Amino acid sequence: MSADASDSPELQFDCIVVGSGHAGSCAALSARDAGCQRVIIVDKCPPEWVGGNGYFTAGAHRTVHGGLQDLLPIVQNVTPDAAENIDLNAYSPDEFTRDIMRLGDGRSDPAVVKAVVDGSRDAVQWLADRVKVPFILSFHRQAYLVNGRQVFWGGLVLSVEDGGKGLIAAHRTALAAAGVKTWFNTAAVELLVDGEVVVGVAVDREGTRLELCAPAVILACGGFEANKDLRGKHLGANWERAKVRGTPYNTGDGLTLAQRVGARLAGDFAGCHSTCWDANAPADRGDRVLSNQFTKSGYPLGLMLNVRGTRFVDEGADFRNYTYAKFGRAILAQPGGVAFQVWDGTVTGLLRKEEYADDVVEQVWADTLEALAEKLRTKGLEDPQVFVKTIRQYNAATDAFRAEHLEKKWDPAVKDGLSTQASTVQLELPKSNWALPLEKPPFLAVKVACGVTFTFGGLAIDPGTAGVISDTTGKPIDGLFCTGELVGGLFYGNYPGGSGLTNGAVFGMKAGQSAAKWVRAV
Repeated sequence: MSADASDSPELQFDCIVVGSGHAGSCAALSARDAGCQRVIIVDKCPPEWVGGNGYFTAGAHRTVHGGLQDLLPIVQNVTPDAAENIDLNAYSPDEFTRDIMRLGDGRSDPAVVKAVVDGSRDAVQWLADRVKVPFILSFHRQAYLVNGRQVFWGGLVLSVEDGGKGLIAAHRTALAAAGVKTWFNTAAVELLVDGEVVVGVAVDREGTRLELCAPAVILACGGFEANKDLRGKHLGANWERAKVRGTPYNTGDGLTLAQRVGARLAGDFAGCHSTCWDANAPADRGDRVLSNQFTKSGYPLGLMLNVRGTRFVDEGADFRNYTYAKFGRAILAQPGGVAFQVWDGTVTGLLRKEEYADDVVEQVWADTLEALAEKLRTKGLEDPQVFVKTIRQYNAATDAFRAEHLEKKWDPAVKDGLSTQASTVQLELPKSNWALPLEKPPFLAVKVACGVTFTFGGLAIDPGTAGVISDTTGKPIDGLFCTGELVGGLFYGNYPGGSGLTNGAVFGMKAGQSAAKWVRAV
C-alpha cells in the first residue's frame, strides 16, 4: 500500500511510537535522546488508561547482576544497616539464559534471548538514571525472613515503588520533560509506505483520519490477549473465558498493521503468560486501583484443588516466579475454569497482604477441613468428600516423607526437597517442595481463575536493531521497528517472572536508537 501523507507541519515527525506502555515509553525517550527532534506516541486508549500492561505489573525487572553491592546504588529502600542482613546471590548471564531456555523447552530464539540477557543490566541502569524509575529490592515478593535474614530466591530481586503505577508515572514525567507528546484516543489504522519503506502511520483520531509522516515507526502496542476472538483462534476455544489482567486495548493491532506491509510472524502463537487470578475480578480488563493485587501467587505454601476436589498441578515444582505464568493455563483446563487455593494456619501469615488481605479477596475460613469443604460448596465445589479425602491423602504423604527424612527442614527461600514422595507412600501427582501438611486450624481458601497477561506470538525482529523482518526478503523492513510484547520468538509456553518488562526496556532502547540512526541516514 502507498499513501500520500499530509504536508502539514503539525503532522510531520521524526519518529512515531504506537503504544504508551513501558516498552513504547522506553522507545520514545530513547529515540528522543538519540537525536529525533519530533517524537510522538499515539495510543487508542483514553488518557486514563495510559501505560498499557506495564501499569498492571508489580514493576519486577529480571536482570543480570553481580549481587547486593551491584544493585544497592539503584534501589531506594535499603539502609546500610538493613544491607547487613540480606542474602542476595549474583545472577549471571548463563543463569538468565538457562532460565528462559528451560522454561521454553529450548524453543526460544537464542539470538533474541541473548539480546535481552546481555542488555538487561544496562537497561535497568538506564531506567534508574534516565527515567528515574524508583527501583526497590522486592522484599515483599521475592524474599523470606529466615533466621533473621532476608533471603532472596528465584533470580528476581528488583521491583518498583508502587509497582506498575510507579513505573508508568516515572515514564510520563521523563517523557514530558523531554518534550515527547502523546495523542490518546488515536488508533493506528494503517502503516504508510513508499515502495517498501515505511514512512508514517494513518490514525483515527476521535473519528478523523489523519496521516502522520515519519521516517521511523516503532510498534509497541502489545499482543492480542484482550481480543476474545483472536484468543479463541490462536490459544483455543477455552481461552475465550479467560480473564484479562491488564489493558483492554491490546487487541492485536500491531500484528495486523505489520502483516499488511509484509512483516514476518514469529514465536509461540499458542502460548501466553497466564496466572492464578481472583475469580471475582473483572472479566475483560484489569482494575486500575487494585491492579496486580488480583494475582494469587501463594500456592507454593499450600494446595490447589479443582471443583471436583482433586489436585491438578505440582504446587512445589519450582519457585513461584518460574511457574505462575503457566498455572493460569492449568486452571483454565479444569472444570469450570476455576480452582481453590487452600492453606492451614501454619502458613497463612506468610501470604502477601496485597494479594490476600480481607479487603482484596473473598476469603473462606473454617476450623476443620470438613467445614471448609461445606462452605466451598456455595462457591462451586462439587464434591466436598473428595476435597477432604484429597487433602487427607496429601497430609499422610507429607507425614511419611518427613518421617523418613528427618534432616529436611521446611524453608520457603530454597527448593527444600520437602515432598510427598516417601518410599512407603507416594502421590500420583507430587508436591516436590515445601510440602507441609494442612492440619492446623484455621483453614483458608480462595477461589481463583485464569488471568491472561500477554500473548507470546509476535513479530520477527533483528535482535540487534529491533527492526521488523520482512517475510519476503528476510531482512528488516526499512523504517519499521518493534518492542515489548510484540517481539516474537522470546517466550514459549512459560517465562521467568520479571523478564517481560526487561524485554520491553531492552528492545525499546534498541528500537529508539535504531530509529534515530535511520532518521539520520535518510
